[in-house]
Amino acid sequence: MSLVLDPAAQDLLFREARTANTFTDEPVTEEQVQAIYDLVKFGPTAFNQSPLRITLVRSPEARERLVQHMAEGNRPKTATAPLVAILSADNEFHEELPQLFPHFPQAKDAFFSERPAREQAAHLNATLQAGYFIVGVRAAGLAAGPMTGFDFAGVQKEFLDDDHTPLMIVNIGKPGEDAWFPRSPRLPLDEVITTV
Repeated sequence: MSLVLDPAAQDLLFREARTANTFTDEPVTEEQVQAIYDLVKFGPTAFNQSPLRITLVRSPEARERLVQHMAEGNRPKTATAPLVAILSADNEFHEELPQLFPHFPQAKDAFFSERPAREQAAHLNATLQAGYFIVGVRAAGLAAGPMTGFDFAGVQKEFLDDDHTPLMIVNIGKPGEDAWFPRSPRLPLDEVITTV
């Protein structure tokens, strides 16, 4: 077999995993969130950057504020998911580089002294970390419903600040009844991979 990961784990993380649209009312615990983060924090990024920030929306008041910024079709599932996470990019991530990239602490100023360079790096690497986060949610036996259908400026103003750029909102929980749309097609290898 070409993959060393157990086939059941492959199914859990990829083949059987889907974007959930409904959830049970079983809560997502702080212990589960801790376990997810403790796994996904090891995913690779450039310069070991860690620009992803996760805002957990737990209180009913915060949930109500968030739902107002969701696209119409995303409101019901966001209102009822056991946990909702706002994933954002910290555009001031470079301040942590001396700690996270200690063998070259000068990277902070050598590569990221200008805001446009930081924003580009933060967006790329936080999006990469968001992918790890979704797989981590699946590894915890939960379903993720990542969405970009929301008012980005409204969410930033309501929950973040000028140094944090929203990337996506992820509903998290145990999948509920009729949670899945039919599996959409994927491209075959020969349409994706080119060997030169």
